[in-house]
Amino acid sequence: MMTVKEKEGDGRIHPQKFVLWVAMGSIVMMFAGLTSAYIVKKSQANWLEYSLPGVFWYSTLSIIASSITINMALKAFKAREMKQYRTLITITAFLGLLFMALQIVGFANLEARNIPLFGARSNSATSFLGVITILHMLHVLGGVIALMVIFIRAYLSKVKNYSSLPIEIISTYWHFVDFLWIYLFIFFNWLR
Repeated sequence: MMTVKEKEGDGRIHPQKFVLWVAMGSIVMMFAGLTSAYIVKKSQANWLEYSLPGVFWYSTLSIIASSITINMALKAFKAREMKQYRTLITITAFLGLLFMALQIVGFANLEARNIPLFGARSNSATSFLGVITILHMLHVLGGVIALMVIFIRAYLSKVKNYSSLPIEIISTYWHFVDFLWIYLFIFFNWLR
């Protein structure tokens, strides 16, 4: 027999949400510092001008789609439509992995065009791209891992806990990495 538990909020921000917002603020500062350093470094005489591979557009579409699916997953969870919730969480995690795979394809495309990201033949411009996008991919990977933990808990838990806090936290974080990528994508395409 399953027991059902429901949690009520008291109107204050949950400590875990507060920690998430502080962490996201720190991440914003890190990426702001990196993109600022990119702009400063751009004044070097040997700065390499290059265009991003088209596959980065597809990776951008995949992460935007994943923001839509996680939003739908949160709504399904709150409506207690657990089958739909599990499906949408799975799709979101898949789209996150697809985003990372497409980023790697983009890196390989740059290498094929003789624009290495790292190593003796690389340029500061491409190394910045590599460092910034790999850091972003690590944050996406962290989100995918969190999604998988929530997904597994949705299947294995004997007590059905209808607190939406975990999915709200991962949803907020996921939207954050989505918006962060959109900023980086715009920056690398038009603002640099």
